[in-house]
Amino acid sequence: MTPDDGLQARPEGFQRVARVLAERGHPHAPLWLDTSARTSQEAADALGVSVGQIAKSVVFRRKADDAAVLVVASGDRRVDEKRVAAITGALARADADFVKAATGFSIGGVSPVGHAVAPVLLIDRELFRFELLWAAAGHPNGVFPLSPQQLVALTGAPVADVVQEPRPA
Repeated sequence: MTPDDGLQARPEGFQRVARVLAERGHPHAPLWLDTSARTSQEAADALGVSVGQIAKSVVFRRKADDAAVLVVASGDRRVDEKRVAAITGALARADADFVKAATGFSIGGVSPVGHAVAPVLLIDRELFRFELLWAAAGHPNGVFPLSPQQLVALTGAPVADVVQEPRPA
């Protein structure tokens, strides 16, 4: 894991997130991982944290207007599409091409900030179980730390209950 020491050598999406974080006064620059963290489990393993601390980005396509709907949820929870649709309107799956065109990021690196086009954004309440989260920074190798409160402040997104109920252990 390396701090942002050679930003210009990094992919454009990572650079864009780094700029947005700096512009918004976020205290932590994104980190570049030596390994890809496309999944919540890969990110948790690389960072040595629990899967729940990974603020994963799940993108849907709103049927009414083809807007991207981005849900930021805890890596150990499944997003409940029906709960999201109750807030945003009917949804469809978003394929890799849609995600890239709508957010400017590839799947596995979708950041909660720095999108090509501002998505409809929701933050799941379950993230508030943790003091420290890690979110994607525009590339599968890029991440940045933040608290749930900082996530809300950075995005301006509402907090909602949009994941499935956890299964009993």
